[in-house]
Amino acid sequence: MRDYKSLATIPVGLNPTGVAANSQKNEVYVVNTGSNSLSVIDAEQNKVIAIIGVERTPYFVDISADGSRAYVANSASNSVSVIDLNSRRVLRNIAVGKSPGLARVSRDGKVVVVAERVGNSVSVIDAEKMTVRSSLPVCQQPTDVEILPDSTKAFVSCSESAQVAVVGLNASGDARNELAPTQNLRDGKRTRQDTQEQPAGPDRVLALLDVGATPVHLALKPDGGEIFVSNFGADTISEIATGTDEVGGSYVIGAGPVRGLVSADNSTLYVSNFNSDTIGLYSTDDGKFLGAVHVGSHPDALALSPNQNFLFVADTGAADVSVVRTGVTPPVLLTIIPVGQQPNAIAVKAFILRKPPSSLQ
Repeated sequence: MRDYKSLATIPVGLNPTGVAANSQKNEVYVVNTGSNSLSVIDAEQNKVIAIIGVERTPYFVDISADGSRAYVANSASNSVSVIDLNSRRVLRNIAVGKSPGLARVSRDGKVVVVAERVGNSVSVIDAEKMTVRSSLPVCQQPTDVEILPDSTKAFVSCSESAQVAVVGLNASGDARNELAPTQNLRDGKRTRQDTQEQPAGPDRVLALLDVGATPVHLALKPDGGEIFVSNFGADTISEIATGTDEVGGSYVIGAGPVRGLVSADNSTLYVSNFNSDTIGLYSTDDGKFLGAVHVGSHPDALALSPNQNFLFVADTGAADVSVVRTGVTPPVLLTIIPVGQQPNAIAVKAFILRKPPSSLQ
């Protein structure tokens, strides 16, 4: 059995709030909200090797699948910083809507969708041109974004209006100027909302789906077939079928669910319940609540080990990380690791093996 422990504490900038690992190189990136910067960590040496300045009050960083770019939403500057991770420089700061809290890049690297909390809107960025191709009103206080693996749709949770917006991403760019009726889903049935004119362009709002109160996070199954919504104010999760844009149901999961994560085999959803200090377990195959594991105070961010046998939980109220052993039935709390005050983000880095020098081959 692995002996998990803290190996190092790495100084970064002020108020670090976001972290992401690069799948193509042994680097980890930390967003420093109080310093308006991005720290680049060498994951082998456990030290900061570069600091990249961005604009004001960044909160989130997302990395393209090819590892070449980072996208940082700057909430106080109403912008998204596009960063070249090879040269470690900002390529462009793109103006977007009011208070962008998150910028999510599609798996193919062609599109970035930005949730604009105060603007009640999303911006869709053409990643190659580094320009906004669409700006769409959605629902109130968009908070989180997930993009399907085939990059055809984005789902946006809106915490104030208890809805999830479905945005069609039409990369071919055939603009449609007709009046587009937005659909709304209530009680399992699709009904037509007031017809509204949508901006001409390649992207459009396809549906507004009613979920539970205060939806704060979206968890996408790796196969892209379903999304699970953490409804913080309702103590529930909602299940959305991404092919039909319909809510299959909502289920009690625990007090104050804030994050969700689906296992690589698409079978199990793990949910951190902020107000009950538990991880709720839900079977995505048969829609059953499997139980809960008690962890530290106010659990938030989640990450699974590459072999899926361990779940790491950032306990924001306890200054530690809980390690849950998931490779057994039922899952159990393995250990708790002290880390530092208010851990709020977590990333797992699978290391890339380097080829040895030719003289050693």
